[in-house]
Amino acid sequence: MRTFTVRHQRGRSRLTWFGIALVLISVGLIWRLVPLGLNVLALKYGGSVLWAAMIYCLCAALLASQSITATVCLACCMALGTEMLRLYHEPWLDAFRLTLPGALLLGRIFSVWNLVAYVAGIGFVALCERAATSQPASSHSQTRER
Repeated sequence: MRTFTVRHQRGRSRLTWFGIALVLISVGLIWRLVPLGLNVLALKYGGSVLWAAMIYCLCAALLASQSITATVCLACCMALGTEMLRLYHEPWLDAFRLTLPGALLLGRIFSVWNLVAYVAGIGFVALCERAATSQPASSHSQTRER
């Protein structure tokens, strides 16, 4: 039976994380703006998942020397804060929300389902990072079943 140890990369590449964030921004814009024939739920919540994944990548770039857990916590706080901001209404903020950049960055209305999509996006990228930074244990620590 193989045993695995988790080894985290202490020095993440900021450039790599910013690059992944740019790719996610591009995919997200295509997802939201190009008619791909997606159903309404896939269009709305798929975009939210991509947005949250992008937030995780930006947090990973900013917290390059921190743990995955710290990155998840910051990304979740940012996503929650952005969603909670939708409950705050000022004329200038509501006017910004009606523009395309405002709708893409802040959204228009509060939804608990957006929080679920954000957790899915952040969780998926965090699990991918964990899988990418985990290495099988050396052959000395592997055990054999008899």
